[in-house]
Amino acid sequence: MNTKKLAVLIVIAAIFVTWFAFDLGALFTLENAKAQHEALKDTIASNFVTASIIYFVVYIAMTALSLPGAAIATLLGAALFGFWWALLMVSFASSIGATLAFLVSRFLLKDSVQNKFGDRLATINQGVEKDGPFYLLTLRLIPVFPFFLINLLMGLTPIRTATFYIVSQIGMLPGTAVYINAGTQLAQIDSLSGIVSPGVLLSLVLLGVFPIIAKMIMNVIQKRRVYAKWQKPATFDRNLIAIGAGAGGLVTTYIGAAVKAKVTLIEKHKMGGDCLNTGCVPSKALIRAGHAVHEIKRSQEFGVNVGEPTVDFQQVMGRVHKVIADIEPHDSVERYTKLGVECIEGEAKILSPWEVEVNGQRLTTRNIVIATGARPLVPGIPGLQEVSYLTSDNVWELQEQPKKLLVLGGGPIGSELAQSFSRLGTDVTLVEMADQLLIREDADAAELVVKGLKEDGVNILLGHKATRFEKDGDVQRAYLERNSEEVVIEFDYVMLALGRVANTKGFGLEDIGVELTERGTVKVNEYLQTNYPNIFAVGDVAGPFQLTHAAGHQAWYAAVNALFGDFKKFKADYSVMPAATYTAPEVARVGINEKEAIAQGIEYEVAHYGIDDLDRAIADGEDHGFIKVITPKGKDKILGVTIVGSHAGDLLAEFTLAMRHGLGLNKILGTVHPYPTMSEATKYTAGVWKQNNAPQGLLAWVEKFHTWMRNESSANKSQTMIKED
Repeated sequence: MNTKKLAVLIVIAAIFVTWFAFDLGALFTLENAKAQHEALKDTIASNFVTASIIYFVVYIAMTALSLPGAAIATLLGAALFGFWWALLMVSFASSIGATLAFLVSRFLLKDSVQNKFGDRLATINQGVEKDGPFYLLTLRLIPVFPFFLINLLMGLTPIRTATFYIVSQIGMLPGTAVYINAGTQLAQIDSLSGIVSPGVLLSLVLLGVFPIIAKMIMNVIQKRRVYAKWQKPATFDRNLIAIGAGAGGLVTTYIGAAVKAKVTLIEKHKMGGDCLNTGCVPSKALIRAGHAVHEIKRSQEFGVNVGEPTVDFQQVMGRVHKVIADIEPHDSVERYTKLGVECIEGEAKILSPWEVEVNGQRLTTRNIVIATGARPLVPGIPGLQEVSYLTSDNVWELQEQPKKLLVLGGGPIGSELAQSFSRLGTDVTLVEMADQLLIREDADAAELVVKGLKEDGVNILLGHKATRFEKDGDVQRAYLERNSEEVVIEFDYVMLALGRVANTKGFGLEDIGVELTERGTVKVNEYLQTNYPNIFAVGDVAGPFQLTHAAGHQAWYAAVNALFGDFKKFKADYSVMPAATYTAPEVARVGINEKEAIAQGIEYEVAHYGIDDLDRAIADGEDHGFIKVITPKGKDKILGVTIVGSHAGDLLAEFTLAMRHGLGLNKILGTVHPYPTMSEATKYTAGVWKQNNAPQGLLAWVEKFHTWMRNESSANKSQTMIKED
């Protein structure tokens, strides 16, 4: 630390020591002002300029050094100097003090903070450079954070000092006026009856409602800024248009139609989106085929002898498409039209925040919901375009079963498809860059999945990275790297399961300036609004989850906020979001797991129940896996649940319901479950928690009581025998 910075720190420390050593803060209390009111009035009257200078300088020091009592000092100034003079002094003193604090923070900390965290702060710095004054004005008008914290943090950003001062002067003025007015009224209280005087009550009401009013004003200003370059239609054809007919768009328009709004759903490809056509539905149909083969192979275990199963791959894929066709009516144009939704097939183009063009027709709407989903990530690995690669979009077009399949990506999609194809007879190699499959899950859960995949013949390569592909005649090869060693794998097809990319281009978002996140998803607030308050985004295109049920969950909030947000808005609640991976064994989770609890520094305990001990699981030959419940130490509140085993996704529902409605493990323990069922595992897990948290001290006394009762009975019996003799 250089000499100048050290000197500044010494001066600041000296002022703090003086302030607290001499208890100078006690001078700035309303009680002291009331006690010394007349004397102070006389002193100020005879030495008005000197008193004003002293108050002004002290107020600057309090603000600059973030000394306690600034709010009281504001009220005190009003009581002693009157409204207008106090307003003038406090307004300038607070802005000057805030700017001094800003400069001190910048002088002492900015360089070191930016040097150390510059990469992480890049987005914040860009935001401040682009919109810093408005952001600061919002913070000043709506005091969500303490002003001293704003002063210090803004000093670490690139905002100009003059801008900081001017915006602070303007932004703090309305709030200062409200406080000054309250101070002048409180100074008039001479008795208890004065507390209920109209002036005091009005001042207290203003103190309470000012942040609300300020927030409403800032919302109006923000809307004007956002929509400044657009001409809003005088009337609208529709209340809401949803773009994309996956789960997000379907649920959004269904809700809109249910509350009698005029809604339109636009889809350029197929109703039902990825889940129905290329995701959840076809993958589960394929998993079912693989499960059938697996059951036939293990039938001898149950005393049933059959021959080795043969797979007709075309028939398997034919059934996959039949399942899609059977479910398709649930998401069809006919059904949604009957529900009151206008369905249009075509490519949508957003022309303005209120206008969407489709098939040459311009539609006007009060609200737009973006539900365009995502697409599989196709990485730029050298040689990839020269070989036969599959994604979750086109794998369902296969007519011949691959003999050798290379799967890149050990997440849920990669793991599910690798196991299914292997069960159907394909030679499958699964490659994952990390050292664990299902990297978001706990290691013990992932280990059981690895065990299951290996038993089904999947060759798993962890910690391997695909570096290039090549095609030599009919032979296709992938070159993998691990610890500088090269591994070569030959394949017929390579399945890419490396994640998904949000669909944000080609329909006007970039033209009107809808903001995106660093991950490439549409940036939304807690109400699912984009930077245009009447444009919402749900599902994969917005994140943070890539789950069909999450998209439907978000759609409720988007629809209600879009149609009724002028009266009441609801924050999207992700606190209880279940998810399942449909491998064998299945992995299902809701809430946090151990990995996340440790990362968040949560003190927790685990109730662990092995499903190998469950009667129904033993009878079904599915006695493997576990249930693991995370709770705070000594409490039955459920923080998270991980289940690994047969029907794990179904077993998770009871825990999800309990978490959603605040029910603890004691409630599950007190619920009757039919015997013998897999659902009993939830009750037994609650029993494990109860046993782990049994009150040992109390039980020791209970044991003594039972011992005493046994001895008492013996004593009574002996006495009876003596009397009979």
